[in-house]
Amino acid sequence: MTTPFPKDFLWGGAVAANQLEGAYNTDGKGLSVQDVMPHGITTPRTEGPTEDNLKLIGIDFYNRYKEDVKLFAEMGFKVFRTSIAWSRIFPKGDEMEPNEKGLQFYDDLFDECHKYGIEPLVTISHYETPLHLSKTYDGWVNRKMIEFYERYVTVLFNRFKGKVKYWLTFNEINSILEEPFMSGGIFTPKAELSKQELYQAIHHELVASALAVKLGHEIMPEAKIGCMVLSMPTYPLTPNPDDVVAAMHAEQRNDIFADIHARGYYPKYINRYFKANNINIKFEDGDAEILKHTVDFISFSYYVSICETGDPQKRVEGKGNLFAGVQNPYLKASEWGWQIDPQGLRVTLNKYWDRYQKPLFIVENGLGAADELITDENGNKTVNDDYRIQYLNDHLVQVGEAIEDGVEVMGYTSWGCIDLVSASTAEMKKRYGFIYVDRNNDGSGTLNRYKKKSFHWYKEVIGSNGASLKSDNH
Repeated sequence: MTTPFPKDFLWGGAVAANQLEGAYNTDGKGLSVQDVMPHGITTPRTEGPTEDNLKLIGIDFYNRYKEDVKLFAEMGFKVFRTSIAWSRIFPKGDEMEPNEKGLQFYDDLFDECHKYGIEPLVTISHYETPLHLSKTYDGWVNRKMIEFYERYVTVLFNRFKGKVKYWLTFNEINSILEEPFMSGGIFTPKAELSKQELYQAIHHELVASALAVKLGHEIMPEAKIGCMVLSMPTYPLTPNPDDVVAAMHAEQRNDIFADIHARGYYPKYINRYFKANNINIKFEDGDAEILKHTVDFISFSYYVSICETGDPQKRVEGKGNLFAGVQNPYLKASEWGWQIDPQGLRVTLNKYWDRYQKPLFIVENGLGAADELITDENGNKTVNDDYRIQYLNDHLVQVGEAIEDGVEVMGYTSWGCIDLVSASTAEMKKRYGFIYVDRNNDGSGTLNRYKKKSFHWYKEVIGSNGASLKSDNH
């Protein structure tokens, strides 16, 4: 059995604190932006937590993590990506001293992972800015956020050095372009936010991210610190050069984030965009030097590809992750309208490798679907999610192709390895996991865990280091 995956390939799964932990006001935790987004990005935020916000309880991972980590270990996980809820550590975000009970929870969680030989991969800020920082400072628009983030990461690095080897600074940092409140904690309504304010906020995040790399290397020399971007390859809709140029511009708007993280300076192509939109980034003394602290690896999410056209008449919008684009006539879509393109993952891996020559880590990929819990012939409750197996198999085959192409891939963590509350729509119905959690959109359910068919499939994939994947010779 041959396999292109290296022996030390990091197989695992990924989650975010705000989508599964629950316990939103337990042990001193403060409110985050998620606690006022009961329906994700689909409706306006509320004044405070409301009963219809499924994330307040999530899947009760805060109290059940031992049971869940044991299931991850049974699948053979080498790595588990989760995030730290910033407002568990600094409930308001601008305090001087951290909340010990919050730190202790993550100490216990990481110890549980290590008990099974699972390496934690930790996202420092995953769409969970403390609500106080959003309301009081307007989130990352305010430069003071760099100071608060620096204090936060310094506490994390000192506390968890030796326990956490892999760190990500911000989740899908480029998503701030589309969702400034969820991604950047920016309280100003999107329609009122100027491009100047938005790109200044992005600059503050990029400086903070580079500062985290600098501090991480000083405090934990053995650790690896990466960035995390939302990848969405953009194809020209036709070979018309107008479409090719439109696709180039769309890709550049996204590429700036990884470019700065990997190279340590702003790329020249963005100057034209800044000039056209009267954007003048204010650099403070030392910013340019801090940005030179580049990441050790590039991590990214991959769900869909999109098309772009220079012809306004042909702009038929498809639904994407957070970035909508023009639909590709050659691709099928998921129940939620996300177009399925396994080869796009190979294209993305090759592009990033050619561009940066830094190790790559696929930290989100998966299929959201409305699963049906059934009872099998042995009386066990399960889900026959062959559609998910097909999706993941086809994407992982393309990861293998990219490795054969010469791309250095560190690992793969499928998104929502256990069912959790969706980020974009804040519903339970849209499930990604190998493990079914009995909780429904109306909040009902036992919270019991059941292994889906894909649980056993993924266990075999990991156990064979990818040799069990079925290629269709694309």
